[in-house]
Amino acid sequence: MLKRWQFWVGLVISILFLFLALRGLKLDDFWQAVKTADYGWILPGVAVYFVAVWARAWRWHYLLGPIKNIPTRTMFPVTCIGYMGNNIYPARAGEVLRAVILKRREGVSVSASLATIIVERIFDGVVMLGFVFLNLPELAKLAAADSGFVGNLQALSLWGAGIFAAALLVFLLAAMFPQRTACFGHWLIDHLLPKRLREKTATMMHKFLTGLASLRSPFNALMVFLTSVFIWLLETGKYWFVMHAFDFEVSFFALMLMNGVVNLATTIPSAPGYIGTFDAPGIAVLAAYGVPQSVAAGYTLVLHVALWVPITVLGAYYLAREGIRWNDSLRAET
Repeated sequence: MLKRWQFWVGLVISILFLFLALRGLKLDDFWQAVKTADYGWILPGVAVYFVAVWARAWRWHYLLGPIKNIPTRTMFPVTCIGYMGNNIYPARAGEVLRAVILKRREGVSVSASLATIIVERIFDGVVMLGFVFLNLPELAKLAAADSGFVGNLQALSLWGAGIFAAALLVFLLAAMFPQRTACFGHWLIDHLLPKRLREKTATMMHKFLTGLASLRSPFNALMVFLTSVFIWLLETGKYWFVMHAFDFEVSFFALMLMNGVVNLATTIPSAPGYIGTFDAPGIAVLAAYGVPQSVAAGYTLVLHVALWVPITVLGAYYLAREGIRWNDSLRAET
């Protein structure tokens, strides 16, 4: 029932964002932009994107290093499976899926894996906000001329910065002071949970804290941050290549801003594949830069497909090669 409730809420949000994205769109002009695009530029964009996926696999290997040293070539297929899962299952189930598969293949506990995955997401959020704040003067100019979505970005960015900074601080403190964190966790478990759940929850908590071990070193935390910056610059490179397929041009910094905005927006619950939550803010940012709505919509749609299809197909291939399906028996392993 809960899963069904999450699906319908995500679907409603996606429909709302799609309405905002497509409102006032001239379909003839949109189709002309899509039809005349030079799709040869998609190929180098996809290549750059897969370099970024390899870097993500390396980052995950690095975060898991204190628990088990797993080669990046082993992590890459599991990473692809996870991103495939995020694209086709609701509620970012791909994150749990890759943790479960890593447990099957390498014996790493799901709780420890999920700790490293959450750390990844926090650093990704910090970098995305960095992309937005780096372009804050430009954003202020755009906001002054736009009373809609873009006009609210500054306030949203400040709220987002506070949330991600607080989350990062909590995780860093938990990593640096694991014993005190464990004591506090046991106190919460003993006072808030029934007896039948305490032992299992405490075990999961300890495994989760083990997953934060890589953050105990400031150097390791810096390495994760720099790798995250590299990953998102590569992904912006894909935006840049796909842009050349269409008849408009904005700066790389404008695409960094778009990348930051759309990926922060995709943290909002939506239908699988981030339908709507990716598209509406992307079109809004480009339109604020003076790109015609039809061209902005065509570009954002093609970019979304180019981001979705290759990793989903490759992830599905790797999942099939594992010989398993994401079903109730596999979920039970969490």
